[in-house]
Amino acid sequence: MISHFSWKPLFQKEKLPGWTISFYYKGTHYEGIYHKNGEIEWGGLYPARADEPALKNEVHELMLFHIYD
Repeated sequence: MISHFSWKPLFQKEKLPGWTISFYYKGTHYEGIYHKNGEIEWGGLYPARADEPALKNEVHELMLFHIYD
């Protein structure tokens, strides 16, 4: 489960094209860019291959709630 999720627009004057995201998952801190098409560009640390699909889904749900609601 994701904790301490935060997001911030990449550009101050526009809502698109993307947002920086930051959160903890299984005790590890992750950062990246969430693009408007739902793709995630991971920062320096990539999640385990087995965790990535579920993690992307959780991030997508959180972004839908915060950005598009």
